[in-house]
Amino acid sequence: MFETLGMYLQYPFVRYALIVGILIALCSSLLGVTLVLKRFSFIGDGLSHVAFGAMAVAAVLNLTNEMLIVLPVTVVSAILLLRKGQNAKIRGDAAIAMISVGALAFGYLIMNIFSTSSNLSGDVCSTLFGSTSILTLTKKEVWLCAVLSVAVIIIFILFYNKIVAVTFDETFAKATGTKAENYNLMIAIVIAVIIVLAMNLVGSLLISALVIFPALSAMRLFHSFKMVTICSAVLSVLCAFAGIIISILAGTPVGSTIVAVDVAVFAICYAAGMIMGGVHR
Repeated sequence: MFETLGMYLQYPFVRYALIVGILIALCSSLLGVTLVLKRFSFIGDGLSHVAFGAMAVAAVLNLTNEMLIVLPVTVVSAILLLRKGQNAKIRGDAAIAMISVGALAFGYLIMNIFSTSSNLSGDVCSTLFGSTSILTLTKKEVWLCAVLSVAVIIIFILFYNKIVAVTFDETFAKATGTKAENYNLMIAIVIAVIIVLAMNLVGSLLISALVIFPALSAMRLFHSFKMVTICSAVLSVLCAFAGIIISILAGTPVGSTIVAVDVAVFAICYAAGMIMGGVHR
């Protein structure tokens, strides 16, 4: 097996897939803890469906660079979700459902009406559940992912204390002079960037798993925000690496394999948390 793996690692497309997969997993895990604690976990679903609709428009327009449409539309939707989520008339969960379902239906509709593809069902399935495009990345796409990922990591480190403040007690943060709305907006925009980056890795329907499972797994083992975040990042990177390797060796879908590994690790952490809780008692 190690000889086969060594042979695969000689190919640039495999190395590119591992680099991008690890970077996306790391970025997803950093803000995943914040989203879970703020009970806003499903924003990943909402924004991924919006990204699907934007990708459908880009495909119909035959754009070679989908990012030109997908990234701005997803960022704008993240801002709208935040604003609507704070509106007394449209709560956060209702706003997510409204935007995500509408974007998903709109995207599939225009693909059916305007698409010239001979394999529409295959294109839709690949977009929703991930495709082999993670294994056909160009060096330019890898650099783009690396730059955006580094930007996300730097933002998280620079504003770590503010993110913690608005995560645990937004009212108190406002009372101390912190502009919580601005930091919530920053979190939403960063999540939008992560969602767009993760589309090729796990598909639009599985992105939430990449954000939520590592955070939930880490919460079973640790209780401090810092340790949960570190553990979440480590678990997310390991799961992404293992998932991509298993996918390459076994010929399984990349996105589904990564999520399956995340689920297995969560089950292990859940059991370990129960055992540790019993021992402490």
